[in-house]
Amino acid sequence: MAFLEVTNVTKRFGGLVALNAISFSVAKGEILGIIGPNGAGKTTLFSVISGFMPPSEGDVHFDGAAITGISPDRLVRRGLIRSFQIVQTFADMTTLDVVTTAALARRPIREAIDYAAHVLNRVGLGGKENLTPATLSLQDKKLLELAKCVATDPRCILLDEVMAGLTMAETTAPMAIIRELNSQGVTIVMVEHVMPVIMRLATRIVVVNFGEKIAEATPDEIVKDQKVIDAYFGEHLDA
Repeated sequence: MAFLEVTNVTKRFGGLVALNAISFSVAKGEILGIIGPNGAGKTTLFSVISGFMPPSEGDVHFDGAAITGISPDRLVRRGLIRSFQIVQTFADMTTLDVVTTAALARRPIREAIDYAAHVLNRVGLGGKENLTPATLSLQDKKLLELAKCVATDPRCILLDEVMAGLTMAETTAPMAIIRELNSQGVTIVMVEHVMPVIMRLATRIVVVNFGEKIAEATPDEIVKDQKVIDAYFGEHLDA
């Protein structure tokens, strides 16, 4: 069985079908990209995989075990963590507080504080431990979201548009962190609209449109798929 296996996952909200029988697998140590138009169901898919909402139908397996219906905090302790498009934190927390809270998933308080400081340095936020997230630049907020994931000692990270809003120059730092994590054995699944990032990082890409998987292939194959071009790329294919 694959390291992460999504099988016929369907999610309905009343009469709206947000996800329709989506299936794919991710090998251990792989970087898988997920792309699609806004509203295609990508974030809903991440919410189902990470335990934030149950599927209407279908199953998710992680490292050989069924995880459908398991709460996000328990999944974090198993090594599966997700990021959010917008940094999720409390207004009065410092960046060190935020990352320490994430580190507490695996460590006692004193060790968590020390490890959080180490992680902040690792992602390029050293010296900003006492700043609040609201005072950070967009690039630093994205790095903070990555730091939260790293602090949980993940085995698999679901990254939800971690590059959104950044210039290509600003994507250099998070891309380097993702490559480093992956080189250390961390499996990455990333939803992303910045095509140059996906093309450079992903070994395979899954394309979602109107809640359905319409393609799955290598980056080179995806950009030549007419269904994908019609549904998503259009004038955006400028990688």
